[in-house]
Amino acid sequence: QVQLVESGGGLVQAGGSLRLSCVASGIIFRMYGMAWYRQAPGKQREWVARISSGGTINYADSVKGRFTISRDNARDTMSLQMNSLKPEDTAVYYCNAWGRGYYWGQGTQVTVSS
Repeated sequence: QVQLVESGGGLVQAGGSLRLSCVASGIIFRMYGMAWYRQAPGKQREWVARISSGGTINYADSVKGRFTISRDNARDTMSLQMNSLKPEDTAVYYCNAWGRGYYWGQGTQVTVSS
């Protein structure tokens, strides 16, 4: 059974930092591309960042220069370092794995206060 478990969310003031992690099980992690998405209240889920199985990285314009995605294939873990957080970054953040299958985590709440 595939599981993606996010952690690291919380409440932070604007300008602060958080680091999200996603631990995968049930998949051959190194063969999957990984991504972060987020969904704010009343809005559609949007893509934030992705890292391919080969290490190619892309960011949404809204987070470019502030967020850093990384992966550790030895630990089946993906991370998202979020700096200079803004109130508009408030959302539930979801881990996504794509490859032979397509999987989602349960999400972790990030709240940025002004």
